Order: sequence, then C-alpha cells, then structure tokens
Amino acid sequence: MSTPIKIGLVGLGRAGYAMHTRELASRKDKFIFVAGCDNIFERATSFAEEFGAKAYTDIKELIADPEVELVDIATRSIDHLAHAKLALEAGKDVFLEKPFALNTDEAKELIKLGSQPAGPHLYIRHNRRFEFGFEMVTDIINSGILGDVYQIKLCRNGYQRRNDWQTLKSSGGGQICNWGPHIIDHALRFCGGDYTELFTDLKQTAWLGDRDDHVKLVFRGINRRVVDMEISGGAALPSPEYLVYGSRGALVSEKGGFKLRYLDPTQPLPLAKVKGETWPQNAGFGNPETLPWVEEFRPLPTTGGDGSTRIWDHLYETIRNHVAFPVTLEQSYKVIEVIEKARLGTIFE
Repeated sequence: MSTPIKIGLVGLGRAGYAMHTRELASRKDKFIFVAGCDNIFERATSFAEEFGAKAYTDIKELIADPEVELVDIATRSIDHLAHAKLALEAGKDVFLEKPFALNTDEAKELIKLGSQPAGPHLYIRHNRRFEFGFEMVTDIINSGILGDVYQIKLCRNGYQRRNDWQTLKSSGGGQICNWGPHIIDHALRFCGGDYTELFTDLKQTAWLGDRDDHVKLVFRGINRRVVDMEISGGAALPSPEYLVYGSRGALVSEKGGFKLRYLDPTQPLPLAKVKGETWPQNAGFGNPETLPWVEEFRPLPTTGGDGSTRIWDHLYETIRNHVAFPVTLEQSYKVIEVIEKARLGTIFE
C-alpha cells in the first residue's frame, strides 16, 4: 500500500491554493495536506478547515511541525530564497515553485543546501516539462520524420493589462519570471541542454506595473539548432505555440493538436542533378519534380488536462521509491542563468 507524503503548503494564493490543491485532489493516495501557511489569517484558517489541516501564519512554525514531511512553497518569487532556506536548513525536503531563485547566486546557495546525498532535498516545479504538447513535439522531432530540425519557434502570447504582484519588481515579478521559466526550460531541452549564443530583449508593453511583460530570447543550441522563443502580454494577435522546421518537413500547433507536412519516408526522393549555368532560359525557378508530401493532424489527448500535473507523480516516485527526479537541479540552474542574462542591461534593472 502507498504511504501518502504529508505536505505543508506555504502560500495559499493563486498558485498554492488554486493550482496545487486542485492538482492533488485526484492524488490523495500519494499526497495529503497536513498544514497550510499564509500571512493572511483568513486564508490559513479556511484552508485548515477545508483540508483538516493545521493553520499557520508563520512559516517557521509550519516547518517546525513534526508531521510535515515536504514543504511545498508557492509564495512570491522574491520570497523563494528565504523560505526555501528555512525549510532546508531545518532538514525538510522542499518542492519549490518557479523561478526557484532570482539570480545565480541565490540558485547556487539553494542547490548547495538541497543536493546533499543524505538530504534534505530540493525539487523544482518545472511542471510544464510534462505537458502533452511539449512531449508530443519532442517525440515527433526525435522520430526523425521531419528530418534535421534546424529551427523551432516557441510562443505564449496574448494581450493583458495585468496589475497584480507579478508586474512588480519589488515582488520579483515580470513575464520572464512568470511564464519564462517554463518556456526557457523547453527551449533548453530543444537546444540539447545548453547554448553557444543567446540574444535577449525584454520590454514593458501592456502590463501596469514596472516589470517586463514581453520577452524575446533566441538561442543557438549546442546542437546548432536555433530556438526562437517569445512570451508576451502585449500581443493583440497571438502566434502559434509551436512552429518547427526540419529538412524534410514541418509542424505547427493548431487548436487541439499539431498539423504536420513531411516527405513520405517510405518513398525515396529521385536524384536530381544540379544544372548550374546550363539551366534553360525559359524554365522558371526551382526543380519541377513532384515531391511525396504527407499531411496529417495529430490531436492532443482529450483527457488528463494538459499533462503538466504529472510532475506530482514523478515527485512521489522520487521521494517514496528513490527514482531519479526528471528535472535536475543543474537544468533548473541553467534556467536561472538565462533569466539573469536577460535581465542585464534592460530598463527594468
């Protein structure tokens, strides 16, 4: 029989309460809430009543609770370092929302505390690594059906006059710390895990605070692949989430799945001789051959949400069954490194 992991949830707002608790509603055999902490007393007491848990307004008291096995931190980005340090130094495992740090110095400090073989252990919530769309694109690329994939465009954009703490520098906000860690993680996976060149540009366009809401990053991966990513709160006409170009085909995201167009791998391409200067004057441009194109639509799963909640299943297997956690601290550090580089030289610093 499974033994549920006992969670103390810190931060009972939009992420902690509206996301984490809902995601675990179908995983009560794996996780149970035994404590909740928020600096708003009413939130803490309401949470405690709903989940049969203890209510705290001081994180130190929650961490000291001997029943708490895992401290799940979903506070503001600027608070992640202090809150995670308190828990790790007390010997408690930590599941930490992204971005797990605001710069590489903070990241190194937390990794040192949370990576000792005997514990405690730090786990980073890059849950979008497990969304169905990202997994499907990865599988299609790895299948080779598109040939040599040389360029990928990643977009998450729309138009929103946002005015919450995520728009404020004083809270550690900004689009690059909101959607940024998710899509940067995707980009790095498509780059082969690292990059040789990086172009960055941050802008404030529509949000009402003092932080970036438009992020443009272009990577040249160690696999020589170009990954162009854009996240924007100021794009009135959104772009497809995925656009992938390969030497034998391409894919684009559409509602409910992906449209593919690729050369039939079962049909050999005819050999074509390059004619150079002997090309007839009235022949037009290009090779007049007929190519064996295949066009298809591959739908996303219609059940299970977007798949990103499955990070909890990986977390359970790691803690209970000692299976390696698929999001490594080194990978998470690389995301913070990119964020730090993108911040340099912007008007927001």
